Amino acid sequence: MIDIFISLSPVMQALLATLFTWGMTALGAALVFTTKTMSQKLLDGMLGFAGGVMIAASFWSLLAPAIDMAESDTLPAWVAAASGFLTGAFFLWGINKLIPHMHPNTSMTDAEGMNPSKRKRSTLLILAITLHNIPEGLAIGVSFGAVAGGFDSTSLAAAVTLALGIGIQNFPEGTAVSMPLRREGMSRRRSFMYGQFSGMVEPISAVVGVLAVTMMEPLLPFALSFAAGAMIFVVAEEVIPGSHENGHKDLASLSLIVGFTIMMMLDVALG
Repeated sequence: MIDIFISLSPVMQALLATLFTWGMTALGAALVFTTKTMSQKLLDGMLGFAGGVMIAASFWSLLAPAIDMAESDTLPAWVAAASGFLTGAFFLWGINKLIPHMHPNTSMTDAEGMNPSKRKRSTLLILAITLHNIPEGLAIGVSFGAVAGGFDSTSLAAAVTLALGIGIQNFPEGTAVSMPLRREGMSRRRSFMYGQFSGMVEPISAVVGVLAVTMMEPLLPFALSFAAGAMIFVVAEEVIPGSHENGHKDLASLSLIVGFTIMMMLDVALG
């Protein structure tokens, strides 16, 4: 099974990896079938954990390899990393301003983007998590593309580890969509369908990422840093504030530390 995966093209590897992360989103959303309600405290802890995984992945799986790759460039190694990181963050900031969305446990008055009042609450909730998943899928795609480039700072194990870590943190994200929809009176089936749908964008963005860097290999350090900046923006703008807004700050913060530590251990041990 492992040999078959290794023999696949980078595009197919990235696609399979993000089908796994999408599956984890669906698994989290499926909790709507097993329980009527879920503790908000638990949801906030899970969200904090997801933030910790994303922060650790942004450095060990994306920024650190980007800096190593850029060492051979004529410019200082930090140039590609810094420019890519800033561009990724500002890109997500711009997308946030354009696409209407809102986060779980907030009111319609807190919705963001252009003309959010013209959208249904359920649509805004789905769009919020979908926005989170764009940089995650892109990060996985770029990582597999970097492996194809044969750089010493990357490995197939590291790319797989990144997909594993993102898959783990996608579980609470799926739950964070389906449970609020269920609380608002939507059927279990529709709540699940909308919850898992938010993860569909990851395979798409992963394929875009791997194709971009395999066609334009010199962009790899910039692309890795871009994905890192986009992920950190999501954590700072939405994941951490969302996990704190219900009064469970200590639990969310400690869960973030645990998520960071687990992802760090996975990346160092397996990557």
